[in-house]
Amino acid sequence: VVGSVSGGCIEDDLIARVQREGCVRQLPEIVTYGITADEAHRFGLPCGGTIQLAIEPLFADSADGADSQISALLARLSRHELVARELNLQDGSVILRQAETNEVLTISETHLRTIHGPRWRLLIIGAGQLSRFLASIALGMDYQVTVCDPREEYREGWQVEGVQLVHEMPDDTVIAMQLDTRSAVVALTHDPKLDDMALMEALKSPAFYVGAIGSRVNNAKRKQRLLELD
Repeated sequence: VVGSVSGGCIEDDLIARVQREGCVRQLPEIVTYGITADEAHRFGLPCGGTIQLAIEPLFADSADGADSQISALLARLSRHELVARELNLQDGSVILRQAETNEVLTISETHLRTIHGPRWRLLIIGAGQLSRFLASIALGMDYQVTVCDPREEYREGWQVEGVQLVHEMPDDTVIAMQLDTRSAVVALTHDPKLDDMALMEALKSPAFYVGAIGSRVNNAKRKQRLLELD
């Protein structure tokens, strides 16, 4: 058993199904729990609540040509792509395609579309202690997080799983990431040379948020420097 879908009662029912029937399913199925008040109470669902599960057998190049494309999906996610997975509920076939950032999960009588991959990106300049906290929060909010710090002494102590750490100069990193309207940049090095390099490029981009840490005095000085650099 991996993961969970409820407080435990639904998992117990799914396990009991497999123990009773075995893994014989050949086509996807939508299973609904909690239709009645008694069932909702039994499965620990809120009063009147229901939960729908898509139960899908996974195949990889099976004899009949079926392929759930899980390996292909994982490969695309490893490249930080945003992917839509279209599951045909009638025959189990799967289509993968690039997803739009505003797409959401949809279900009909014939198809289930799920969206996978990061919708938001956060670039943090500086690998200090505050960056660790911010990166951890962002990961929990489903951001793809990149931390940039060319200073080797700061990179050596970086320990946040799931965060990409790069050592290029901040302005080069901003340009390479091709920031879009789903991107944010936060400069946290306290070093004007590094923070300003990132800000100069980030402020030219469509990023929805660009920020930097600093006192009122340092912030005023930063604004003046940026003005002098157009």
